[in-house]
Amino acid sequence: MTRRAGLAWAVAAAAPLLLVAACAPRPALSDAEEAAATALSARLADRFQAELQQALRDALARDGAAGAIGVCAEQAPAIAARLSAESGARVRRTALRNRNPAAAPDAFERDTMTAWAEAPLDAAGRPKAVTQVSAEGLRYMRAIPTGGLCLACHGAPDAIAPDVREAIAARYPADRATGFREGELRGAFSISWTLPALKQALAQQAG
Repeated sequence: MTRRAGLAWAVAAAAPLLLVAACAPRPALSDAEEAAATALSARLADRFQAELQQALRDALARDGAAGAIGVCAEQAPAIAARLSAESGARVRRTALRNRNPAAAPDAFERDTMTAWAEAPLDAAGRPKAVTQVSAEGLRYMRAIPTGGLCLACHGAPDAIAPDVREAIAARYPADRATGFREGELRGAFSISWTLPALKQALAQQAG
């Protein structure tokens, strides 16, 4: 084989590989962008948790556990809506055994929480979290273990005060969120970004 023929053969042989490489999808986010997006999502979950816990403590001190039902029914969705509007993400809580029908999980949320159900904490004792990147955007979830504060409304049915059971039945006739023990997976914070919204949020954060 002549040198020219050999070169032509090599180019022809490499062409399919080059075509495959050119057509291969590029990562939606760089490693640095994914890390920044995960941190941004975690801060949104932190804010949601802190604001909701404070509202629940205030309601418990003022109106008792029955008053806390109203916080979860009214203030929790309002907090989620405000954080969503401020950030550009979809911010919400979800659960396998949900109280609010609007908090029913999608497939990704259900699969993630099912994997966490037996052990919602990591080796360091922190709530487990996961980030998933796709061509459409980024999903972030963090487990919500059942705390002592939760048991007044989510504990064993016979341990929930009668007025609290009445408040739950009035607000949530199809409630599925009792019978939890402290430390069990109660649900999760779920943060969803479209790729354009995430890129804009990261640009605003950097600039």
